[in-house]
Amino acid sequence: MGIHGPLSTLPLLDAGLPAGVRGGFTTRAGGRSRTPYAGLNLGDHVGDDPALVAAHREALRRALAADALVVPRQVHGADVVEVVSPPATAPQADALFTRVPGIAVAVVVADCVPVLLTDPRAGLVGVAHAGRPGLVAGVVPALVAAMRAAGARDLHAALGPSVCGGCYEVPAGMAEDVVALVPAARARTRRGTPAVDVAAGVRAQLAGLGVPSRDVARCTAEDADLYSYRRDGTTGRSAGAVVLA
Repeated sequence: MGIHGPLSTLPLLDAGLPAGVRGGFTTRAGGRSRTPYAGLNLGDHVGDDPALVAAHREALRRALAADALVVPRQVHGADVVEVVSPPATAPQADALFTRVPGIAVAVVVADCVPVLLTDPRAGLVGVAHAGRPGLVAGVVPALVAAMRAAGARDLHAALGPSVCGGCYEVPAGMAEDVVALVPAARARTRRGTPAVDVAAGVRAQLAGLGVPSRDVARCTAEDADLYSYRRDGTTGRSAGAVVLA
């Protein structure tokens, strides 16, 4: 599908962010990708038209009133990268933070939990991509530690839409491996089978670190307005993004 002029301002799900920062979570609304990516696909690794993905990311940058948008190459790990200037190539990491006003940091997801961390008084914002492997690896605690080492003292978190525990069925052994490290992630599907609640696990990790959190409680697998790999297989990616104003 061709690109015919700039995209209009994108709607963002409210993340309840404090004054001094801008950000939120995207849905499928506002984009031009076709099936199976239909909507605002922001993932550049899923087989969609690269020009459309670039246009969608540019629209997100404009919606955030940011000078630049940095999205990492995500690998389901716990590496954290501080962004001090727009990089020539995407950093390999699952968490980014910055103290530079105007540089938006973002992660892309399709069931995993996008987490925004902010401390506007300290002039720091960050973002993490937390799926089941990232939960176990501790990507969110790693981001909290990195931002505190950089001077954050009053962090607040916002969690975007993700697959709920009632939909995220996994083998019993896998569920027990996760729960052994993050007990709050224990869940059962609506059929009573073993499951993992990644968002509950992330909330528990944040609470244990003294970081209050707000959750946009929408299940990606149940909501057709959101991308879900578990539901659809080949699909697009939404984003969580934040920038210092």
